[in-house]
Amino acid sequence: MSLPTLARLAIALIAGAIFGFGLSLSGMVDPARVLGFLDLASGHWDPSLMFVLGGAVLVALPGVALQRRMAKPALDREFHLPATNTIDRRLVVGLALVGIGWGLAGFCPDRQYRRSRRARRSSRLFVVTMAAGMLLHDRLLGSYLR
Repeated sequence: MSLPTLARLAIALIAGAIFGFGLSLSGMVDPARVLGFLDLASGHWDPSLMFVLGGAVLVALPGVALQRRMAKPALDREFHLPATNTIDRRLVVGLALVGIGWGLAGFCPDRQYRRSRRARRSSRLFVVTMAAGMLLHDRLLGSYLR
């Protein structure tokens, strides 16, 4: 591996470790805390996720401002930004389906993927059915939502 590739991997590892540490420190790895934020009807709303998200925005803003002033990143040839930033039907439908699935099953897709590697039966089943839904979308519904 070349030095720039190793540097990018090291930076990604450090950034991921800091992010994971921050999530753990804030308690956001606890599903009950996230569900407490999403549960507005019970009268026991937990606003802590809002403060974590606000902190993330405050940390990201200087980075975005710096990125806009740079011609290219320090360890790559170009920035890899989304081609579009429009909110379209596909995005809204996809986000709604993730939210509905998360609410019905109580499983966050990313967390369950990581958890499934520890061989928890319900998590493995969730990841398999999530992958099946993704394949179903790509094969049957992908062109419908465009």
